[in-house]
Amino acid sequence: MESALPVNELKVDRWQRSRQKAFKEVPDEGRTITYLGKKFHVYPDTFWPFLDSQPLVRNFRIEPGESVLDVGTGSGVIAIFSCYAQAGRVLALDINPAAVRSATHNAHEHGFDGVMEVRRSDLFDEVGGEQFDVITANLPFRNKPAHDVVARSQWDTEFQTNTRFFREAGKYLKPGGRIYFSHSNFGAVDEVKRLAAEAGFSIALLASSVPGEAEERQFYAFLFQRATSA
Repeated sequence: MESALPVNELKVDRWQRSRQKAFKEVPDEGRTITYLGKKFHVYPDTFWPFLDSQPLVRNFRIEPGESVLDVGTGSGVIAIFSCYAQAGRVLALDINPAAVRSATHNAHEHGFDGVMEVRRSDLFDEVGGEQFDVITANLPFRNKPAHDVVARSQWDTEFQTNTRFFREAGKYLKPGGRIYFSHSNFGAVDEVKRLAAEAGFSIALLASSVPGEAEERQFYAFLFQRATSA
């Protein structure tokens, strides 16, 4: 990313730890976050809707009736915006039971019970043999040891989650399917590109955030498609 800004790793560490603490301190009844003009409820230990997914949500393309698999759904924001884009079926996955609870609640509150299904799943474990037109993913950006399920929303120990995602994602895409993938300048961008290329995907930068004047963090949305016909 030629335009990526320099990142202070220690500053990012402090910021991410403070966010993990905040996720854990949400009251039992949860709290409501406004994201792109819509309200989402999060229960304790759930990753909040945040700027990281906005380049993807603002720029991804879902055709009416298409099927979407959202991996690492968190509070369900990408899955729910897929529903607003008239997806015919959305399956949202997360390994964190708190995230499953939050995403299920939000699907109901937004009126998408009949379109969106939420499952607890370690990546693709609970998908079965189904294939999708689109896969969306907002995985942890950094190769850093994660000590609990909340830290796993931001840190990927030995980059195992990202590595497995690219190794297996193609099995769950229909021919001609595509992946919309969130990432950041403080994450392992080069490693993600390498994994995608090794899995046979072409790589395009779909969009990026515009950081504020004093903001080092920048977020990206990538589009991955099979480099050769399926």
